[in-house]
Amino acid sequence: MTAPPDAQRLHIRPMKWKAACAFVEEHHRHHDPPQGHQFSIGAQTEHGNLVGVAIVGRPVNRHFDNGLTVEVTRVATDGTANACSALYAAAWRTARSAGYRRAITYTQDGESGASLRAAGWRKVADLPARPGWDTPSRPRRSLGTENVARALWEITTHNAPPLPEQRDETRDETSATRSRRKPCPECKSVIKTAVTGRPARYCSPACRQRAYRRRTQ
Repeated sequence: MTAPPDAQRLHIRPMKWKAACAFVEEHHRHHDPPQGHQFSIGAQTEHGNLVGVAIVGRPVNRHFDNGLTVEVTRVATDGTANACSALYAAAWRTARSAGYRRAITYTQDGESGASLRAAGWRKVADLPARPGWDTPSRPRRSLGTENVARALWEITTHNAPPLPEQRDETRDETSATRSRRKPCPECKSVIKTAVTGRPARYCSPACRQRAYRRRTQ
């Protein structure tokens, strides 16, 4: 695909963490800067004007954090044509050269993902909106992105391990319905019982039957 005649030639350069965060703070539409990064890159014009940044870090979803996957946590531009796709492509080239086998990122509902497709990324899954990000293991304040559907994207090498199964992010994990975990006395597997419901003693009817037979023998 040829670039439009008026498109500026962009150059990729490494970015300091604080400088990338400052650009995100000024230009990103709905997110604050992330808490950390593995590396950051910027896109600048031939005249040296910074027009966009990409921040790459560890996957936010701990199930994806296998040591071979990075996540593009922020991409922000000033609207310059082709800056987003150039940053996504450069982020993957940098990660791949460092030995990573997969890069992931997310788009929100209403974003087409055209820049990702132009850079060779593919959509993996459409994720429904969830009521909040607060969980028992990671308490979170409101981020302003609740109740917004998202899409998961990836780009991989040929020998990348498969992504783990997607967990249900729409389940209610507020304090009223958080789950307790305890082992089944028969098979020792974990029993999940809601705080507001009657706690189960066994993980399955089969375990309950086996326990009853042993007691009555």
